[in-house]
Amino acid sequence: MKAEADKSLRDWLLEQAGKDYKKFSASLIPGCDNMLGVRIPVLRKKAKEIAKGDWRSFVFETGDEFFEETMIAGMVIGYAKADIREKIEVIRKFIPRINNWSVNDCFCSTIKLKPAERDIFWDFLMEYKDSKEEFEVRVVAVMLMDQYLLPEYIEKTVKTLDSLYDGDYYGSMGIAWALATAYAKFRGETMALLKGKNHLSDETYNRAIQKMLESYRVSEEDKVVLRGMKRICENKRRLK
Repeated sequence: MKAEADKSLRDWLLEQAGKDYKKFSASLIPGCDNMLGVRIPVLRKKAKEIAKGDWRSFVFETGDEFFEETMIAGMVIGYAKADIREKIEVIRKFIPRINNWSVNDCFCSTIKLKPAERDIFWDFLMEYKDSKEEFEVRVVAVMLMDQYLLPEYIEKTVKTLDSLYDGDYYGSMGIAWALATAYAKFRGETMALLKGKNHLSDETYNRAIQKMLESYRVSEEDKVVLRGMKRICENKRRLK
């Protein structure tokens, strides 16, 4: 049954694949050599259809031979209608399958939380706050950015971002992206972290500043200040 389902999905993916798009997309995701080249909107449409059926079996049984299979599985979780506690158990098993920033970020952006679900999901995310796995860290950072840049969560969100392990590139970039977005929405709380005693490596700190400088949501006056806050790096990572 699983083999038939995998073949059916793969046949569909092969029909949708585009050589030029594969070349373009693969160039943006280093190390991703199992991409067929199916556009994200096409994958999202398919994921929404699958989510209306036996989505749990699909997520658990779909393989990871192709990039698009993993991508669809993550999207299906987000689109599925289910109790948040049940969805968390599926997410817990899906996270180890994430091995690139694209699957990571599309998966995170597809998860939509109701206000009553945020505390439950927060507790789940905190299970990973001490992780040193690159994409577990990025899941936490991007989920915090997508779901918890809110007045009632901002202080502990910024504090958690500061505490995450940033020794790997994609984890560091996720933290920097989240902090830059936090700055645009909650300037005071984020600036207090940047100017105060924090645990960010020089690389992550400067990446966050750079993303703020590139943001159209940050004022020119603030950018003048931020440029002067960059750290001088000497290719030495500050240990946490």
